[in-house]
Amino acid sequence: MSLKALWAFESREFLRTHTVGKEITFTSLHSLPSNDDVPRDLGNAEVGGVDLTSELLKSGWAKLKEIKRELTEEDLKKRELENEARAAGRGLWNPHGPQARAVHHTMPEDSQAFITEWKGKSLDATCHKLCLTGLRTQAIVEYVRDGTTLRVRLLMPDGEHQIVNIALAGVRSPRASTKQGEPSEPWGEEAKFFTESRLLQRPVRVVILSLPTSTATPFQSGPNAAAPQPASIFIGTVLHPSGNVAEFLVAAGLARVVDWHAGMLANNGGMERLRAAEKSAKEKRACLYANLPAASAAYKANNGSVSSGQSKTFDATVVRVWSGDQLSVIEKDSGKERRIQLSSTRGPKLSDPKQAYYAQEAKEFLRKKLIGKHVKVTIDFVRPREGDFEERECATVHYGGQNGNIAEQLIEKGLASIVRHKRDDEDRSSEYDKLIAAEQVAVAETRGIHSGKEIPAPKQPLNISETAARATQYLNGFKRLGKIPAVVDYVAAGSRFKIYLPKDNQTLTLVLAGIRAPRGARNVTDKGEPYGIEAADYALRRCMQRDVEFEVDSVDKSGGFIGCLYLNKENFALALVKEGLAAVHTYSAEGLSWARQLNEAEAEAKTARLNIWSDYDEESEKAEVAADASDTGALKAEYLDVIISDVRIKSGFGFSVQILNTEGIASLEKLMRDFSIHHQNPVAAPPGFVPKGGDLVSAKFSDGAWYRAKIRRASPIKKEAEVTFIDYGNQDTVAFSNIRPLDPRFRSLPGQAHEARLSFVKLVGPTSEYQQEAVDRFSQLCEGRKLVANIDHKEGSLLHLRLIDPENPASTSDPFACINADLVADGLAMIDRKGCNYLASYPQVVKRLRDSVLAAKRDRLGIFEFGDVEEDD
Repeated sequence: MSLKALWAFESREFLRTHTVGKEITFTSLHSLPSNDDVPRDLGNAEVGGVDLTSELLKSGWAKLKEIKRELTEEDLKKRELENEARAAGRGLWNPHGPQARAVHHTMPEDSQAFITEWKGKSLDATCHKLCLTGLRTQAIVEYVRDGTTLRVRLLMPDGEHQIVNIALAGVRSPRASTKQGEPSEPWGEEAKFFTESRLLQRPVRVVILSLPTSTATPFQSGPNAAAPQPASIFIGTVLHPSGNVAEFLVAAGLARVVDWHAGMLANNGGMERLRAAEKSAKEKRACLYANLPAASAAYKANNGSVSSGQSKTFDATVVRVWSGDQLSVIEKDSGKERRIQLSSTRGPKLSDPKQAYYAQEAKEFLRKKLIGKHVKVTIDFVRPREGDFEERECATVHYGGQNGNIAEQLIEKGLASIVRHKRDDEDRSSEYDKLIAAEQVAVAETRGIHSGKEIPAPKQPLNISETAARATQYLNGFKRLGKIPAVVDYVAAGSRFKIYLPKDNQTLTLVLAGIRAPRGARNVTDKGEPYGIEAADYALRRCMQRDVEFEVDSVDKSGGFIGCLYLNKENFALALVKEGLAAVHTYSAEGLSWARQLNEAEAEAKTARLNIWSDYDEESEKAEVAADASDTGALKAEYLDVIISDVRIKSGFGFSVQILNTEGIASLEKLMRDFSIHHQNPVAAPPGFVPKGGDLVSAKFSDGAWYRAKIRRASPIKKEAEVTFIDYGNQDTVAFSNIRPLDPRFRSLPGQAHEARLSFVKLVGPTSEYQQEAVDRFSQLCEGRKLVANIDHKEGSLLHLRLIDPENPASTSDPFACINADLVADGLAMIDRKGCNYLASYPQVVKRLRDSVLAAKRDRLGIFEFGDVEEDD
């Protein structure tokens, strides 16, 4: 009987409910020709001793065929049952006819609308329910194509029937043959029989979860994506009274778990149950898993300890975020630093312009969430070294009171994607299903990398410490702001940091004022200073990528800002000194408001003999202090005839002098004549010659002549070197092509230029608008002229000179008249109380200088033109 005939569905339902799943006794009376290799017989059937034909007639769900032969007693009994049903109006004898219903045999044309229409609506108070995860309704399984693909009849609450194709969520069985002669995949027929024997023609509950729309690859989806085609199948869960058939299929080893369905099953724990069933089947090596290879070393690590012998799960502190999926942690117990990759997580690439914005966002998300925080790390597997990629521990990281999975949060915000593992790849996150669910949420909400938006790559921050001139432009503004919020972007040494200002997208170099930390090795051949590495490591672990505040006081000659760094409102310079990883720099610390705290911290570190003070000897220090005190005393007057050979302002004001009337100057004249003759004929550089810092060389000056010089620093990349011409004091940058090794016969005479500075005073600095005027005035008074100089102090090879103009009549009557005091009287120089710690040894000179200051203020000259600025300066 066709189901399109009147009462056909009701009649079939009566027979289905009485027979399917029950033991039946069948007596064959006649065999019919087979149909599709399926034998067909006519006969009688009994269920539990009850004749099915009699039950059908009695309930009115069948009619007797017209019988041309003589009726038997059995025929008469059946006729009676039919008449009884007709009289009672049962079944198809109901005078009112069957209930009208629409039966939709094809899939809904608007598949998404079909799911959306029923979402959140109650279908029936007793047997139908729609949960938040999808449409849940009673249904009848009409056909089983394979173990996990069914055709079901949905019994809708309005009485309509909708025929749909359902793929079981979370699993996939091997394909079974659907055509004659077509082979099935291994275990495909067994999986189909498993499902058929339990579900075919059975009443079930169906939860439609999703359409089988493939997820777009991040950065490939777009806002103008084409409308989806009508679906030929839904993904859903089929619930038998005994449970979810998918779980039983997996447990029997007749289906595999489908990873990307995890998001659909995450809310009710469905994926966890499937994983448990899969684990059971693998342990039993059932069916599909009969030939499962031995677990890999990495998989064993997931169930024990990591192959390297390190602990699998440990507490740690995050000290650095490398990218959107990599970070470094310090293990709590061992103190060892370990760099880890978030398992099954792929962050955006900073090198890809399309991904650069999200790469920076992902890194910043991790920094704000994790840097400096305590976390629990679970090593899932170790990714072996491959090509240019080093071996890397891959881990799941939990943090906070809620024990949140940071990778899950990152993916849910659309700031990373998951790695699609191969089917039998056990090297994956221990919470892989949660990551998939998080990504599906991000895709559904079009967040981050799934938004389809192309955001321009972030601009590179401006390095305001690139040059001293650029840094000086920002100095006064920073001073006015006081404490400035920033982020430590890089730790170059214990007391030297690269600071990032997010608000202005700027970076700068900050050097801690008042202290000196030991220098670490700069390259593999450089040993560095003792405890240099320890100081840098301490700074890195405490400060790297932390939110900080900083203040600036001045700028050094390379463009670095000198100031203070505050971490959690604590002066980090004090922390370094307390740990014995830095010493107080007396000269620079004198003017600091926290100088007393620095000295106290240093005293504590010395007493405890921490780090750099491990060999501290108090008696030896006292002896050195006494020696230093004698060094700052007044020197015996020593007047020399000099000439200023060079004036420099590039890295702070300074000059060079040649001492006249000496054998050296006479020898220099002869040497330069011979030197000039030596270079009249081109001198080729030896093969492979590369100048190095400290080398004595011949170098061509801008006037085209060759002079003796010393390499200050060389750049093999730029093929140029910074040199000092040792006989005149000039400094210049010279190409390697204009540098030759110095011939040995020109090496014996020492350099005739001496570096010098003014005694007692300093010219106004680069922040003053009077600096150029001060330099010009100095050049006018000194440059190219024969002067008399007195050496008041020696700082290594640097001479502190009091310059006297012999042509000035005042110099013959006033023993303290000098160019130094003249510059102060012009308002173009000031007493240098910090740089000249020998002032107290020359009280009369200081008195003369103070008189010059008063005169400049009185006449409003130079820097005093608009008032008294000496104290502010």
